[in-house]
Amino acid sequence: MPKNKTILVAPLHWGLGHATRCIPIIRELLKNDFDVILASDGAALLLLQKEFPQLQSLELPSYNIKYPKKGEFFKMKIFLKLPAIQKTMAEEKKIIKKLVAANKIDGIVSDNRFGVRHKAIPSVFITHQLNVLTGNTTYFTSKMHQKIIKKFDACWVPDVKDRVLNLSGDLGHLKKPDFPVTYIGILSRMEKEKLPKKYDILAVLSGPEPQRTLLEEKLLEEFKNSRKKILIVQGIVEKEQKWTENSNIEIVNFMQSKELEKAINESEIVVSRSGYTTIMDLAALGKKAFFIPTPGQYEQEYLAKRLKNLGIAPSCKQHTFSEEKLNSTTLYKGLQSVKSETNFEELFGFFQSKGKL
Repeated sequence: MPKNKTILVAPLHWGLGHATRCIPIIRELLKNDFDVILASDGAALLLLQKEFPQLQSLELPSYNIKYPKKGEFFKMKIFLKLPAIQKTMAEEKKIIKKLVAANKIDGIVSDNRFGVRHKAIPSVFITHQLNVLTGNTTYFTSKMHQKIIKKFDACWVPDVKDRVLNLSGDLGHLKKPDFPVTYIGILSRMEKEKLPKKYDILAVLSGPEPQRTLLEEKLLEEFKNSRKKILIVQGIVEKEQKWTENSNIEIVNFMQSKELEKAINESEIVVSRSGYTTIMDLAALGKKAFFIPTPGQYEQEYLAKRLKNLGIAPSCKQHTFSEEKLNSTTLYKGLQSVKSETNFEELFGFFQSKGKL
């Protein structure tokens, strides 16, 4: 009896979004009789290890991307970081080369890890950013990113192909891509369920420091005199879950998928960053949301502005947030699921050969 093919799933550790959107991919791979090895670093790896304790995992070198305290310096910090990113990519390639030489893996799913690929086995790159927005350097950063994508055998975009009814907008849609793109539908680890309301406001924090902490401090300051029932999920993945309570505010360091799914279903409004994975999850659950994009991150600012202009969800800059602004959510229609069905059996046929999809 032939053994199952083994797929390495390697999300980038830049907040938790890349790791969490890989969860439905991993679940489907296991359902379709593939073996899976998890690969990442930091909290992203720890989160996947908690979700799939039965799976083998390995630690990859970290890209160590951190945000500056002032958002306007973000682009400069990333450009200064390029040599270190290239070094990390080279280290990733060495690890993958050893795994392939030892016949440990038969295919790769890389979610934005540039060096996790190998010409001898089917290697797929997952991204919702075919265009990388960086202000006046968008053309160059997009071309650089597309050049990296082309080195993979396939590019999977977690969205629908429709250029109007989609979640990623211009980020995930090129007018004339010169490489094959497969739209795999909306990826979410969440399922909608009608539950009694437990929280008026659920704040879900995520993303690299120090901006994660700065947002938490801002929310605690704004909510300290609130009469609402509030839950704050800090987005700090640690070995053990920790709960604290301060009058009307409950705080927990992290939640695993099912627990977070329940909390979101039990909440009236979700306050969060406008990260793409978060948007996919909230769309799957049909939630009212208020977005606070990470300062200086053009992608999140674009997504928040787009959803606001479409009348789907309000947003504001981090330093201007107040609890009163949440009242505006009643004027917006809220996130709704974009209809998409993914034939995973057909999609995973990619791993049966080196052919490109």
